[in-house]
Amino acid sequence: MLEPSIVKDEEVEYLIRDVYDLYGYDFSRYSRASFKRRVNRLCLIDKFTSFAELRYTIITEPDYLKRFVEEITVNVTEMFRDPLFFKEIREQILPHLGTFPLIRIWVAGCSTGEEAYSMAILLKEAGLYDKCLIYGTDLNPSVLEQARSGVFPIQQMKQYSENYILSGGKKDFSEYYTANYDSVQFDKSLQKKLILSTHNLVSDSSFNSFQLIICRNVLIYFEKDLQERVFKLFDDSLENLGYLALGSKETLRFSNLKKSYETVSEQKIWKKTEHQ
Repeated sequence: MLEPSIVKDEEVEYLIRDVYDLYGYDFSRYSRASFKRRVNRLCLIDKFTSFAELRYTIITEPDYLKRFVEEITVNVTEMFRDPLFFKEIREQILPHLGTFPLIRIWVAGCSTGEEAYSMAILLKEAGLYDKCLIYGTDLNPSVLEQARSGVFPIQQMKQYSENYILSGGKKDFSEYYTANYDSVQFDKSLQKKLILSTHNLVSDSSFNSFQLIICRNVLIYFEKDLQERVFKLFDDSLENLGYLALGSKETLRFSNLKKSYETVSEQKIWKKTEHQ
């Protein structure tokens, strides 16, 4: 078995080039430290005896690419993660969005959909659900399949319920799902306004106009120039006076677009000022 951390820096570059040339997935501007760490982890889990074996498998077995992308992309999320963030959305942002005739929200890098479902619940409780559309996108088709199912492990519900209450939720969180042995099925009505599709923040362009874009804990894995590229994509996708919400360790502070946004709160939410 290949030992962890044995993949060399130059081998990482070979791998990034192979994956792009053969399959079009561009990881060239991902943080090298994060990418290398995940390649090492993949080698360990799948018991490759050498880097050459991993590279050969990726080149010759297109079906393995799905597994590779699953491991390289980061899919850690939870419902109402960072409850104070969702409390801010609930109390400060939704009342403003409610003035729009149609509310379009983009949850970029949505992974298995927990934050998109959280937004659906917030909009329902604010009485805005019927005039909203929530777009959840991710690079990884497998996690989107899970999001479409609306099925989540039951052992996570205690944490999700606590997060929900801290976010200002007034109901019993279990009203939103049906328990079935070791999993729960979330209410199908929460999927009524949810549109899930693949989208690559690295290479794809804007696909709609939004009043709120949520992209949390994705940009921390990108190099600065790729972060800037994604900020430009979000700016092109966001209406004037719309909101951009990032993760707790992410910021617009060092972006060229900073002057076009004003800080709304300490919860890493910015409002786009009017500009051409």
